[in-house]
Amino acid sequence: MLRRTKIIATLGPATDKPKMLDKIIQAGVDVVRLNFSHDVFEKHRERAESVRNRARAHGRQVGVIVDLQGPKIRIQKFKNKEIELEEGQAFALDLACPSDAGDERHVGITYKNLPNDVRRGDTLILDDGNIVLWVDEVKGGRIECKVKVGGVLSNNKGINRKGGGLSAEALTEKDKQDIKLAAKLDADYIALSFPRSANDVNETRRLLHEAGGNGRIIAKIERAEAMKALDEIIEASDAVMIARGDLGVEIGDEALPPAQKDIINRARNMNKVVITATQMMESMIKNPNPTRAEVFDVANAVLDGTDAVMLSAETAMGKNPDKAIEAMSRICRRAEKLVERSDHRINSQFKHIDEAVAMATMYAANHLGVKAIAALTESGSTPLWMSRISSGIPIYALSRQINTRRQVTLYRGVEPVSFDLSLMNAAHANREIIDELLRRSAVREGDLVIITKGDIQGVGGGTNVMKIVRVGDMSTLSN
Repeated sequence: MLRRTKIIATLGPATDKPKMLDKIIQAGVDVVRLNFSHDVFEKHRERAESVRNRARAHGRQVGVIVDLQGPKIRIQKFKNKEIELEEGQAFALDLACPSDAGDERHVGITYKNLPNDVRRGDTLILDDGNIVLWVDEVKGGRIECKVKVGGVLSNNKGINRKGGGLSAEALTEKDKQDIKLAAKLDADYIALSFPRSANDVNETRRLLHEAGGNGRIIAKIERAEAMKALDEIIEASDAVMIARGDLGVEIGDEALPPAQKDIINRARNMNKVVITATQMMESMIKNPNPTRAEVFDVANAVLDGTDAVMLSAETAMGKNPDKAIEAMSRICRRAEKLVERSDHRINSQFKHIDEAVAMATMYAANHLGVKAIAALTESGSTPLWMSRISSGIPIYALSRQINTRRQVTLYRGVEPVSFDLSLMNAAHANREIIDELLRRSAVREGDLVIITKGDIQGVGGGTNVMKIVRVGDMSTLSN
């Protein structure tokens, strides 16, 4: 049985090892992430080219996400690399402190506008919540604080304000240059860090198109402000990522579970892809097996309806990237057996003919015992709409467009297939589709299959035909 939930793996030093790319592809990775917060462009180019070449050698299609760094709101460096903070002690974040001269009294900060964004009584959270500071007073460029939660604080750790409200723009100058580089890579998706509104998403899309890129935009939900503008951000995006690290720091860890369920539900209702990320199997950076809590976390994301689950340091820096993917795949497959049939949009009106065909296909497939769905597609819209419906039926997106095949690697339950019907008549195309499904062992003699396609070839959004055929019955393949 095909796994429906997609797995994203972050590339890094651990996957640069000889033959490791082959191992993670064989383990079942669907999409890879290039984290532009680290490494130089040539290294990212090398990784993208390598994974595409190795995927092709395995007869697979693997998508590529470029993840923009976003604004760096961080402390700078300490003279001795780290310090120990005790509860109740005074500690300052200070623009005047040299970048490498931090000590137990103060440390420099990268974000020069931070003193203007905070006031007495605010709570600042450093290092993903490991250090908590209470703002006592702001004096010019120096933020005087009291330590509420102490511990070891080391170089370059991130800073968040509880409740959000920092004024940093989502797109930095580095991000704008990196968008041009992403276009050169022909990235399938651009992940925008720290968007606050739909305008941030729209600006990213504009810059990508100006650079000649064809990728789609993922909005990372990681600010408190993004939760307040959630619907408009989802509407402007092609996909959203629940970036649970920074989001949890800003809204509080106890608010994360309902927020995750809400984001997944809203995204699916708006026909957008949704990714669940951050610390999903973090123990596997060092260990060969996940914790029970991590097993439950991945399974619950699948049951919530996420399209994809993401691995970060587990594959970029971990000891066994392939084993992390294998473990995640096993958990997803088992959880998917519990997913019930969907009544998604059962009472809705549809705006497009191809959308109506997609919904009719899923309704028929779920109630007729169909074994596979073959969607001939130019843009990928029809299989995207189909993938919003909970079902155990595999959806094959047959397309001649390489960008479409790469992009659907992120859609839950959708498998990309290279297929060009431009030189075929209808009957020949139908036979080729069934033969392809037979080659993949997706169906066998006597099974029912639904084929969707458009009367006019080569036109995006032109799907207007749903055809139900029985494998082996030549009379049903005639048109």
